[in-house]
Amino acid sequence: MSLLKKRKLESGGGERGVTNEEEDGGGRKAAPQSPGSRKQERDQLYYDCYSDVTVHEEMIADRVRTDAYRLGIQRNCPALRGKTVLDVGAGTGILSIFCAQAGARRVYAVEASAIWQQAREVVRLNGLEDQVHVLPGPVETVELPEQVDAIVSEWMGYGLLHESMLSSVLHARAKWLKEGGLLLPASAELFVAPISDQMLEWRVGFWSQVKQQYGVDMSCLESFATRCLMSHSEIVVQGLSGEDVLARPQRFARLDLARPGLEQELEAGVRGRFRCSSFGSAPMHGFAVWFQVTFPGGDSEKPLVLSTSPFHPATHWKQALLYLNEPVQVEQDTDISGEITMLPSQDNPRRLRVLLRYKVGDQEEKTKDFAMED
Repeated sequence: MSLLKKRKLESGGGERGVTNEEEDGGGRKAAPQSPGSRKQERDQLYYDCYSDVTVHEEMIADRVRTDAYRLGIQRNCPALRGKTVLDVGAGTGILSIFCAQAGARRVYAVEASAIWQQAREVVRLNGLEDQVHVLPGPVETVELPEQVDAIVSEWMGYGLLHESMLSSVLHARAKWLKEGGLLLPASAELFVAPISDQMLEWRVGFWSQVKQQYGVDMSCLESFATRCLMSHSEIVVQGLSGEDVLARPQRFARLDLARPGLEQELEAGVRGRFRCSSFGSAPMHGFAVWFQVTFPGGDSEKPLVLSTSPFHPATHWKQALLYLNEPVQVEQDTDISGEITMLPSQDNPRRLRVLLRYKVGDQEEKTKDFAMED
């Protein structure tokens, strides 16, 4: 999404950063907003972010993501053939069309952003108007003519839970999915691992190389660069490689989308503990968080996993990085432990907040509070 639109989403502000106020030259204060109107405004700004083609280009161009959905749907052809499907957050409609190609009798493609108009054109271009019905509006307010046999949705945000779209899927599950109906994907898992960020190390070390290149010693800026790059509380979205990972990844949470009470768990915070030992000697810069989702395998196939791990092919989700305030040197078998909690931000529930408690070796336990920013 564009930087301008993303800033609007994060801040919850309008076009000029003010709400419920007109320019009248008299300095009149803005009328206070009710919680309901603030939520409605935040939601609309969120939907507006998906009205631009750029974000859809990025998602569909992600071959790992799009092929996983295509294959996950194909493997469930027997369960979809002749059945009804609800696509939550259909975007440009490609997942709905995959379901129709798998034999679904009717697909309800629900999309709250203005991109629904382009989705309808795509459906028409592919000659699927009789099978795929594009319905504009949030899934929380759209009315379907029937219960559905399956729900498909690409709801995952950065760090899995940024944007809070999973709550919409769970709402649709409770209201529209038949008992025992199919969920695509059916579950998600979250992983955490300590990292040594080689790119960050290079950026900090750059200041010691200036003298060699230009004859001016600027090595004194290394500590300043470290503070600028690490001491913030932002969740950094960045791609890593397996070489950046310092210890065996730890799964700290599993979300079964059919599990009753999952909505309440998300509101309270997805929490889990971890403990691992470092592989060798390196500067530890923080932790990386990533996820995987699993599609049922159908009658005979094994389940299909879409992973955003740094050990797997890259996706547009990359990894969510949680930097310490400064590097910590670890040696082989240094014990690293802690607890991580992922929950909606208090000022904007669509923003992801992460509370991290950690201990490295013999150092005292520390905490850090992170949020997804621009």
